[in-house]
Amino acid sequence: MAKVFFSYSHDDEALRDQLEKHLSSLKHEGLIESWHDRRLIAGEMVDAAIDLQIDEADVVLLLVSASFLSSHYCYSVEMKRAMERHFQGKCRLVAVILRACDWSQSPIGKLLAVPQDGKPITSWTNLDEAYTDVVRQVRSLLKEISSKAAKPAPSVELRTESYAFPLSGAVQSAFETNRSSNLRLRKTFTDFEIDQFAHDGFEYMQRFFENSLQELQQRNPGVQGALRRLSDTRFSATIYMNGRIASECSIALGDGFSRTGITYSGQISSSGFNEMLSVSTDDQSIFFKTLMGHVRSGHDQKLSHEGAAELYWGRLLEPLQR
Repeated sequence: MAKVFFSYSHDDEALRDQLEKHLSSLKHEGLIESWHDRRLIAGEMVDAAIDLQIDEADVVLLLVSASFLSSHYCYSVEMKRAMERHFQGKCRLVAVILRACDWSQSPIGKLLAVPQDGKPITSWTNLDEAYTDVVRQVRSLLKEISSKAAKPAPSVELRTESYAFPLSGAVQSAFETNRSSNLRLRKTFTDFEIDQFAHDGFEYMQRFFENSLQELQQRNPGVQGALRRLSDTRFSATIYMNGRIASECSIALGDGFSRTGITYSGQISSSGFNEMLSVSTDDQSIFFKTLMGHVRSGHDQKLSHEGAAELYWGRLLEPLQR
């Protein structure tokens, strides 16, 4: 039975829970047992317990998001130790991309990420399909590990890699190499990729609003939230306080000056809009940019799907937070 370690940010705990549920089929078959820091027992030395679990793991799942990348412990402690063991051939490392973030230029970018093509789980229209894809690839990995374990271990030559954080001792010397760090090439994006980014962003925003309204309602007595899908490219969100409308908006794709623009209107019945996000690119990335230059968003800010959703959610909440 393989031991699976989850390295994740607590901001992504709900996504980790869902992934663990989908991995239950592998547990029932006796293929894996999983561990994460919520399994710590009162009185345990946290750092020592986590180090021990990483050192005993056969598979380490890095649950990647902006929160993961910004966490010193996840990035510089857990991921560093796991990568050392991975390139020593002592465990297998899998990057599971949870939410859109700039992970490709980090050490994680050297790994084949899941789900398919490294598309973030939250960007899939059907989240169950995304989790299922991860499980299938983990299952394939377990079969590979099992088949190699049944054969005599060949001598292994460590690959030469370069990392954004320092490795220690003999491991560091094994990875040293002389080369330029200036290896970035200009990227170009097709019309299809731009259209797909806009449509994925709109679908992400719709799920984001639906989940946020549910959570807002659960946390605040007297508050009710409603999301209504008005068409394939338009939805409305309404917040009620004690049964009365406190704030509402409608969000639409392609309902403005741009076919890939996502507009925000503070009134459901209005044909105009107060803000619009357009798809833009630079030599490395594709992102949303505000057309109106809303003060809180920052006119030059490059927004991911999550950043765009947070921007519009903030607009909806403004009347309730003054």
